[in-house]
Amino acid sequence: MSADERRRMIVQSVLPLLVEHGAGVTSSQIARAAGIGEGTVFRVFKDKDELFATCFAEALKPDQALDAIAVIDLDQPLDDRLVEAADALSAHLQRMGALMAVMHGSGKRPEHRHGDRRDRRKESMSAMRDAMAELFEPEKDRLRLPPAQSAALFLSLLFSGRIRFGETGDEPTTMELVDVFLNGALAAA
Repeated sequence: MSADERRRMIVQSVLPLLVEHGAGVTSSQIARAAGIGEGTVFRVFKDKDELFATCFAEALKPDQALDAIAVIDLDQPLDDRLVEAADALSAHLQRMGALMAVMHGSGKRPEHRHGDRRDRRKESMSAMRDAMAELFEPEKDRLRLPPAQSAALFLSLLFSGRIRFGETGDEPTTMELVDVFLNGALAAA
């Protein structure tokens, strides 16, 4: 296994542990989860802080959601495509939020420069918008706005709705959100 593959394998093994235990996760727990010796962890990462920072960076990447969006069948109706994509993106937000909450609660915050974080966020949002635009593309002749702009508006509604409602129980279902996005807030006359 190459050094990069080993790093990725360790990070993927550690992410669920961080959500469960926060910064209190032990080196032995990390090693057991990754199926390696403790010494191997610290040959790959100089210390737990570097490992945690790498885990934060990985958690912020929307790759899993983008992979799920990429396999959505474009022959199904647009509302079904958007529900599938919204569910994948919502799962990404939940994973990210769970990790951030437990790590902040245990006193660890990601170490990064402000500009780097902004650049990564911009890159992630651009990738998500492009993936979503592909889902709108088959209906481009019926859309009021171009696919990329429709995708950006949909993401804005999806993300702001998920963040603002949080745990209040007032959050619309994914299907309700898609329905309002596609058909407006007014009921049919």
